[in-house]
Amino acid sequence: MKKLFLLCLFFTLGQAETIRADVKAVSVDGSEGAYHFSVTLKSTETGCAQYANWWEILNKKGALLYRRILIHSHPNTQPFTRSGGKVKIGKDDMVYVRAHMNKEGYVGDVFVGSVSKGFGRLKDPVTFKANIEKQEPLPSGCLY
Repeated sequence: MKKLFLLCLFFTLGQAETIRADVKAVSVDGSEGAYHFSVTLKSTETGCAQYANWWEILNKKGALLYRRILIHSHPNTQPFTRSGGKVKIGKDDMVYVRAHMNKEGYVGDVFVGSVSKGFGRLKDPVTFKANIEKQEPLPSGCLY
């Protein structure tokens, strides 16, 4: 019995939660050339040491169109929605929406779509340009 307990304890303690910042929903309002996005994220946040520090919009070629900096962590309010924009796209332009964890990078579900057709979870992986993570604007820290 003691061996079984220790084995269960080992597996329980050894199973670390996977760090993720998943896009769960995207809604858009506004007009062509000036769209305002509301993005819902669910992330494995613990505080400033581990939090989603931005979400962003990329065009179909992978160029950064917009980045919404998140200035604090949300460990007790999951999922959460934050809005931003005037994103300069047309209603039929396909874009990607993804989130970023402060230390782990891009580790979560990405949404793809257009204003006219709506947005949904990307099923097939896409490779984006590596240098986007260093492109401005970038967060200056975490408030709490």
